[in-house]
Amino acid sequence: MSRPAGEGRWGRLRRWLRPGTGIKRWLLVMFLGLTMLATAGAFMLRILFREVPADSPAGQLFELVSLNFLPDPMRPVAAVAAGVAVFSFALWRLLNVLLEPFPARREPLVELVYQKRSLARGPHIVAIGGGTGLSVLLRGLKEVSSNITAVVTVADDGGSSGKLREELGVPPVGDIRNCIAALADAEPTMTSLMQYRFPASQAEPGLAGHAFGNLLIAAMADISGDFEEGVRQANRVLAVRGRVVPVAPEALNLIAEMADGSHLEGQSRIMRARGIRRVWLSPARVEASADAAEAIRSADLVVMGPGSLYTSVLPSLLVPGIRSALEVARGLRVYVANVATQPGETEGYTLSEHIAALSAHDAGELIDVVLVNDDLSAQVPEGYPAQAVRVDLPAGGSRPRIALAAVVDPGNAHRHDPQRLTGALVRLLETRPEGRPVASVRSA
Repeated sequence: MSRPAGEGRWGRLRRWLRPGTGIKRWLLVMFLGLTMLATAGAFMLRILFREVPADSPAGQLFELVSLNFLPDPMRPVAAVAAGVAVFSFALWRLLNVLLEPFPARREPLVELVYQKRSLARGPHIVAIGGGTGLSVLLRGLKEVSSNITAVVTVADDGGSSGKLREELGVPPVGDIRNCIAALADAEPTMTSLMQYRFPASQAEPGLAGHAFGNLLIAAMADISGDFEEGVRQANRVLAVRGRVVPVAPEALNLIAEMADGSHLEGQSRIMRARGIRRVWLSPARVEASADAAEAIRSADLVVMGPGSLYTSVLPSLLVPGIRSALEVARGLRVYVANVATQPGETEGYTLSEHIAALSAHDAGELIDVVLVNDDLSAQVPEGYPAQAVRVDLPAGGSRPRIALAAVVDPGNAHRHDPQRLTGALVRLLETRPEGRPVASVRSA
């Protein structure tokens, strides 16, 4: 949206003086320094004015500089007006010169500075999971805080991630790629780049079907010689707001026991199966990422989900170090219930069955609040076999507490809305009945 003509100069200058940018305090210090210099100059002029004859050229110059030709009441007014005008013009020109190398920035630098400093004071939030659900959540969370840690599952074995896992031995990076794209400051440009897949008709056989983001993260891991460090470097290079970390430094295999007693191995197979009884990881005693565990322990808010119950949320909660960190976490622990069932994996599941599955894996006691959608007016996509998750538990009651809120995307009944979901989480954080005070947050 275009701004008024005057907004481009003076309006932008006024925005530099808004609370939260950290500019005014240094302007004040600069003013104090200038005032001290001006005072020193006034002392020098006073001394010279007394010693230099008034009818000499130097004396006439001093008369002009000191505005002696104006009436006494007008002299300070004229000096202040001239000083403010000159200073404002110089400041405006200085900002233009400093910003000249950045002609392609998406928004004024003052907005970026204000946003950066404001978000840096936001709460420390950890989001655990994977898949599309975690990416949706992160797009909302990054608008209220830059202190975000996305803890992402590494059990994927399908698609480009599965190929890289098999060919290069690198843990799956598909969900990590999606989360980095969601938290990138350059979204949606960065999303388009990270999600770009080399077409089979144009790419070399080895590149066909691979996402550019997967190759980038795999290359960073190879350059650094360590998978976790490679992901850290990818966070820095791609200007991620917050950080994305793998739940573990090595690839995990997901195994499921079915209702008939048979076993399935591999996330891509399990997500399409019906009648899952329980899942577990191989290796079972895998070490958790140190960054992930520390972030969970010190977070103000820990969010589990939304996402595929058995193949995105539980694989992270089953890592022993993650569970231990959740047990001692000082922040509010929230499970975001899915708004819709997933064909195969949770087909026909109600809310109570989602919670029962978490409890069956000893994860129910790690949850303080379950956030549930109560808006059933959203538009249902045509031809999609999923259904809305039926809420069959009363609000309130014993732990975990059930919290109802409109968090669904009004245009898609099978997806969360990033802003609605973030707003509901912020309200839970602000109104939690117990726990230490947390950083102030802005409404989404």
